[in-house]
Amino acid sequence: MPFDEKMRIAVSSWSLHRRLGTTHPHDLTTDAVPVAQETFGPAHVALLDLPGEIAAHDVHRLEICSFHLPSRDRAYLADLRASLQAAGVRLQTLLIEAGDLSDPATSARDAEWIGGWVGVAEELGAENARIIAGKQKPSDDALALAADGLNRIAAGAAGYSVKLVTENWFDLLSTPDLVHDLLDRTEGKVGLNGDFGNWTGPGKYDALARIFGRASICHAKASFGGGAMDEADYGRCVDVAEAAGYSGPYTLIFDSDAPGEWEGIARERGFIRDRLGGTAG
Repeated sequence: MPFDEKMRIAVSSWSLHRRLGTTHPHDLTTDAVPVAQETFGPAHVALLDLPGEIAAHDVHRLEICSFHLPSRDRAYLADLRASLQAAGVRLQTLLIEAGDLSDPATSARDAEWIGGWVGVAEELGAENARIIAGKQKPSDDALALAADGLNRIAAGAAGYSVKLVTENWFDLLSTPDLVHDLLDRTEGKVGLNGDFGNWTGPGKYDALARIFGRASICHAKASFGGGAMDEADYGRCVDVAEAAGYSGPYTLIFDSDAPGEWEGIARERGFIRDRLGGTAG
């Protein structure tokens, strides 16, 4: 099957965090959006204008980090949804970037807070909402608590079109067995966003191979050093995903000082296109 870039290439707002500059760090005690901070310097592009910018680079799928949203007001969300539609860009995922469902001290509070953001994802027309499963050291109690939180969030989102996914991230999901255990406990209500960059070490590729058959979306992060991409690592990650039967989009994650953000994204995109037999244009 030909490689369809419009369906299989996406970009995250995190990959353009220097372009966006400001963030709104989360306060899990409230649904209010905090005031902007110039976390990465002044803004060079507003979030409302980001869909048009990525479309100008011929990318048509976008993931947005929740801390990049300056407002949850319905009027603003309607404007952002209209901006996406006008640019011909699909909102692939709202990345809900806080919460710990595996911590007994915060699980109930964070499940309610995350549920509110799932509602934002639905209002924006997002295909997916990515939820952090938990950050505690893995144990049966922590996994049970995380699964309970995810299942409660899923129940609250019954009837929504947005799909819930979690990610192989933090200690709680630090091995393939833990990922499968948690997903099994949600009985199909929560899917998987596989991430190339969250696991490291000599067993990384075998571990990714064991989970990518369950992934519907993924974060395709390449390592850069001195502006040069580690093509051997990136290529092996893509090969592992494809061999596991992965057929979803590759969300390009760039997080290095050099080269520039759009240049780094272009290198990742070109590499994946070439690896999978696609053509430019």
